[in-house]
Amino acid sequence: MDRASIAAADSPRQFIDWSEDGQPATASWRSANGALAPKRVVPVDDTITADAAYRLASQGVAMLWTGDFQNARQILTALEHRTRPRPDQAERTTAELFYRYRQNRSHRARILGLLLVPLGIGNIIALRRAPDIHAATVAAYGSITEASVVSLHEVLGTIGAHQWRSTGIPVAALNASIHPHYGTFFPVRSEYVDLVARAPLATPTVAFDIGTGTGVLAAVLATRGVPRVVATDIEPRAVASARETVSRLKLSRQVEVQLTDLFPEGRADLIVCNPPWIPATAHSLLDAAVYDPGSRMLKGFLAGVLGHLQPNGEVWLVLSDFAELVGLRSRDDLLNVIAAAGLRVIDALEAPAVHSRAADSRDPLHEVRRNEVTSLWRLCAS
Repeated sequence: MDRASIAAADSPRQFIDWSEDGQPATASWRSANGALAPKRVVPVDDTITADAAYRLASQGVAMLWTGDFQNARQILTALEHRTRPRPDQAERTTAELFYRYRQNRSHRARILGLLLVPLGIGNIIALRRAPDIHAATVAAYGSITEASVVSLHEVLGTIGAHQWRSTGIPVAALNASIHPHYGTFFPVRSEYVDLVARAPLATPTVAFDIGTGTGVLAAVLATRGVPRVVATDIEPRAVASARETVSRLKLSRQVEVQLTDLFPEGRADLIVCNPPWIPATAHSLLDAAVYDPGSRMLKGFLAGVLGHLQPNGEVWLVLSDFAELVGLRSRDDLLNVIAAAGLRVIDALEAPAVHSRAADSRDPLHEVRRNEVTSLWRLCAS
């Protein structure tokens, strides 16, 4: 069983039902992103207009496409245009801008997720002019063995992710490329990687990388000479991705990847964590790499880290200040959580935003992203 099938096995099976030519029809619902099966489904084809499709989606009605695949893409593009945020001339606080941004993202995802396509046995879309999506969808859903239905928007996302995976993402700190699995956070933001690559490093015997994702930080620690690194993640996809990263970079003797929530057994001289940096609800499984409801992971990591740290050991907490800039967490809140965990700050290394979204002036949160700073907090027992 492949890793996508293992992940899917943890979720209850869902089905969708519709009527076609007066006959009832049913199929298995697939979503690698945790979306629930739509309750109302109607078959549509090339004759539907973009306006009609938008009206149906706005009413919560899903559309199962039966026409030409490329025409379905055009309808999806038209829906995307209709869900773009309109220019807002009102004076708004940063917190209000963030709320409106998330509100629009949620609305947009709901609308775009309601245009569906059939995914048949062998991971084939049986529509005219449909591309070969076998490899991309196996990575996301596993091997399809029964009639299924998926969101076209999600399918296109799996294709994009597969292209990234095939091409690889260059990581300057490793002088190599990472090939992430679908569903893991892609290391396209170099700030946090570069901070770990340049932070003062003594000679730790063992390091832990908590919430490893693609394994990029564990790999950086290993290439900096840490003889043993234990990387953990709670998500099976991330564990599979990290293990492949380690193997590709020929670091398997130094780095062990474990499927576990937060800490492995034992203690380490250095414990590193780059948790999701926004304390808000994740609207999808993919959002979980960015959104940490109630700061669960951040607080859990800090509360438990001393129990796994060697005497005189060091903790590296890598965190963006985005949440502070949009009013979801203050700097004092963060420092109080650190202090309550029995830790004190040794130093804080900072990196300004250089990721592409910081340069996108069309983004309603452009000013926030442009001013964003990622910090590596060096902590020890107080």
